[in-house]
Amino acid sequence: MLTVVVVVKAILEIAGLALLGQGVLYILAGAKRNDNVFYRVLSTITSPILKPVRFIAPRFIVDQHIGALTFLILAIFWFIMLVQQQEICVDDLRNPSCSKLAVEYVKRCESGNEAACAVLNRNNIYPAQGPTN
Repeated sequence: MLTVVVVVKAILEIAGLALLGQGVLYILAGAKRNDNVFYRVLSTITSPILKPVRFIAPRFIVDQHIGALTFLILAIFWFIMLVQQQEICVDDLRNPSCSKLAVEYVKRCESGNEAACAVLNRNNIYPAQGPTN
């Protein structure tokens, strides 16, 4: 399940960055943007995402705002995937995709955070105790 969440999150990141790049080129290239090779490449990447959003969006939303709406929708789904990934990782910190979170919990436990220590104990991870003075 974690692999699916990580892959979906990565796809959302790619699509979001492509939309962001397309938006920057929209501003920088101006009226000649359709002649720009990079803009056309980004348009090819983002068109499978923009078309469904245009289909489900109400008609009072003008076409110029569909890119921003799509970016907002992608950001919301990305945040949902991020929260889902964290929930899965808290239950299984030994997964390689959760290593950064595990390191953070170890740091918090070593600084005295009992909740972090409880999560580590639930995952059978025991932080190394440093020398006591």
